[in-house]
Amino acid sequence: MKNVLVVEYLSAGGLLDGAPADGTLLAQGLAMRDALAADLAAVEGVAVSVAAEPGAALESWLAEVQHRFEALWVVAPECEGRLAALHAATAPARWIGCDAEAIATAGSKRATLGVLDRARIPTPLAFEAEARAWVVKPDDGAGAGDTRCHTRRVDAETDLRRRQRAGAAAVLEPWVEGETLSLTLLCRAGGRTQVLARNRQRIGVDVDGSVSYAGVELAAIGADDLWAPALDAVALRAAAALPGLRGVVGIDMVWHPQCGPVVIEINPRLTCAYVGLSAAAGFNVAAAVLADHFEAWGRASPVASPVHELSYANA
Repeated sequence: MKNVLVVEYLSAGGLLDGAPADGTLLAQGLAMRDALAADLAAVEGVAVSVAAEPGAALESWLAEVQHRFEALWVVAPECEGRLAALHAATAPARWIGCDAEAIATAGSKRATLGVLDRARIPTPLAFEAEARAWVVKPDDGAGAGDTRCHTRRVDAETDLRRRQRAGAAAVLEPWVEGETLSLTLLCRAGGRTQVLARNRQRIGVDVDGSVSYAGVELAAIGADDLWAPALDAVALRAAAALPGLRGVVGIDMVWHPQCGPVVIEINPRLTCAYVGLSAAAGFNVAAAVLADHFEAWGRASPVASPVHELSYANA
């Protein structure tokens, strides 16, 4: 029996800006957690535990209890180094997911675009000369939090300076017009990467320029769609540019009317598109990730048990 611990940052009591997550973000976190736990619970020979009760010292607790588990699957935002800190608190042989270098690179919008641009992968940087709008957002942000679109470059620069004076790491990029998409990938050891789903994202821009995320339409673009070959090709190139990507990752894109797919960012973790992913892909995605993890570390792959809630305040 392999014991696997699932830790979803928000539902496990993690704080955002020093406070618990709001209802919408918490609901998204719970949905990802429950979908992942259900997939793992369907794997023969796996006992699943879920960190479920609030507390404040998640990293130190994780370091303390990890010896009870063969594997830990953490879902956490990159902002303020949260995902990186949880990775650092976990022994490499137990960590399911991307390595430290990939998390650090993908956790910075600026660093990610730099890597992709050097690999000649289309990014917003290619639209500097023709941009009609600009976006300012946290360099380490997750989702659309604190993201604002400006129709005048001078206003975007003012917004950027304001954030920098407040001590925030922020970036200014051209706003890429087109349809907002995301691709969900399965990244295995040895650079074996598979596109699992091509999704549509519901992104809105308010009259004041505030950008909001309103959900995802899973697998909205099929393999037989005219866009699919180009989307897949760019996604696979992007994944190859960050060789430390492992497990389930997301790549946010925009389909530009003239230029086709443009990579906006890479999420080195599960995203909201995981909910329903196994059904859409036609196989248990978590089982495939788990098998790859144990194979890579030279241990027998598990081929489930009830899901247990684990209080990290009392463990």
